Order: sequence, then structure tokens, then C-alpha cells
Amino acid sequence: MMHATTYVKDDLKVADELFLIVALLQKENPEKPAFAVKEILERALQEHIAGEIRPGLAAHAYKHAVANVEPNPGKYKILYKTPEGKLRLLRAGDDVHPERTGKIWPNPDEVPERYRPLIAWAQKQYGQQKAQSSRWLEGIFQMRGLGKKIWAGQDADAYVDQLRKDWQ
Repeated sequence: MMHATTYVKDDLKVADELFLIVALLQKENPEKPAFAVKEILERALQEHIAGEIRPGLAAHAYKHAVANVEPNPGKYKILYKTPEGKLRLLRAGDDVHPERTGKIWPNPDEVPERYRPLIAWAQKQYGQQKAQSSRWLEGIFQMRGLGKKIWAGQDADAYVDQLRKDWQ
């Protein structure tokens, strides 16, 4: 059962805003294969999704959300950097840096309602399946962090000592 959440402008993630801006650019300019960061920021200023351009938007465009560069520190897989240094939305089949494990698509419930059809358009246009990683053990890497809540607050050394206390 899905529960719809109410979008609040202050809750919009910078990565989601970046996705929406680049998706708008691509939909409005189908003849252009990719965009410079400057073009993305200008379109963000024009669209005014979250008010003023937030400082993190440029950082996400340069490094936090670019799937085919080493994470620094963000691990989103939203954009793809072309050989010319321009950006476009990630497409199914694009190479992804092995340490990029973050999301590709915004959650429609977490963006303004008027942009939800844009997410559906981008998924249809660029593929709903996940971009390919070059790691042959991708499933193992997806398990990273699994169970960390179970072990939160547990002292590993004390736990092992407890297990070994009856050893002879």
C-alpha cells in the first residue's frame, strides 16, 4: 500500500532539483545532446523550483550526481558527463563508476506535483532500468551497509569477547 506524502518546498532535495532542471532542458531542447553547468544553473534560476539557486546545486552538477566520475562524496547516479564535459541525464546502459550506489530518479512524491509527469517522461525516454555498472559482483556491493541498524551501538570487541568467554 502506497502512502502519498505532501511535498514541501523546503524538503526538496538538491539532487532532485538538479534532475528536474536537466530533464526540463532535455525535453525543451531535444536537439541538444548535453548541457554545460552554466546552462543548467541559468535554467534553474529561470525555473525557480526551490526559490534562489542553492549553493549545493553547482556542486551536485559538477561531482555529487555525475554517475561516471568517482564519488566525491555524493554517490547519486543522476547525470552523465560526456567526453566534451557537458551533462545529460543518465541513460540505461551508460557506464557508472563502481562506487556510485545512489538513486537515479527522484521519488515523485517528493517533488512538486507539476513536475511528476516530467519524471515519468524521463523514465520513458531514457529507460527505467538501472544504468549498468562495470562491477561483475554488483549484487554483493548493493548489500553494503545491510544490517548496520541491527549492530548500531554494539561494541564489536566486547561482542567477540562475549562469544569467546566459554572457549577452553
